[in-house]
Amino acid sequence: MTEGTALVTGASEGIGYELTTIFAENGYDVVMVARSEDRMKEIADELGEDFGVSVQVIKKDLSVPGSSEEVYEEAPEVDVLVNNAGIGTCGFFHENDVRREVDTARLNVETPTHLTRLFLEDMVERDEGRILNVSSMAAFQPGPTMAVYYATKAYLLSFSEAISNEVKDTDVSVTALCPGPTETAFIQKAGEQNSRINEGEKMSQRTVAEAGYEGLMNEKRVVVPGFKNRMLVRLTKIAPKSLVIRVARYLQEPTSGEKA
Repeated sequence: MTEGTALVTGASEGIGYELTTIFAENGYDVVMVARSEDRMKEIADELGEDFGVSVQVIKKDLSVPGSSEEVYEEAPEVDVLVNNAGIGTCGFFHENDVRREVDTARLNVETPTHLTRLFLEDMVERDEGRILNVSSMAAFQPGPTMAVYYATKAYLLSFSEAISNEVKDTDVSVTALCPGPTETAFIQKAGEQNSRINEGEKMSQRTVAEAGYEGLMNEKRVVVPGFKNRMLVRLTKIAPKSLVIRVARYLQEPTSGEKA
């Protein structure tokens, strides 16, 4: 008898991988969704052997229109939905590849919105379920040189808080996880490995995932892992917006002094 079934997007690496592992450790069957089928199958074999849970692999590029419905149709009844998949691009918006920016908006906004709508209706009908949307500390301020990414994370935070209120009279909960800099491959993929923000202290992806899991299980509305990160979020709320934006740009720009 398992604790239920958790579906995790972006499950093959980073925070998604750690969350997948944590759910398996806690007795959940898992549905992994990502593009890396071979990697997911390796993980599935390991988790099945180590924890005796069922692991289903769904290979899907969630930036492709229609992929959310396909995931919903292929997945079993889901008790926990984790919208973790996301991408970002560093650089001035007017210079960045337009397709990459559109894909960022689709994967970071359209996909979690669509998946949440599909699975949330079932959860409300059963009067049971949990949703974890992986946002970011980027959600709390605009981010020059990563304008679209920061904006998508702000959307995801606002969206999560709103529907959390909408389902407050049910046994369904919605949690937004807002980590700060984390030791994942995201920084390299986004092209910000030379930025000042990458020079600072970073949390381990396991620590972030554990905080997200604990917050989800305790039905917290927003989780910001790390005392320092929570203090920084408070500062962004009281400091002048113009100053917050200047600091965000300073941190995102390359340490070489060159413009992003």
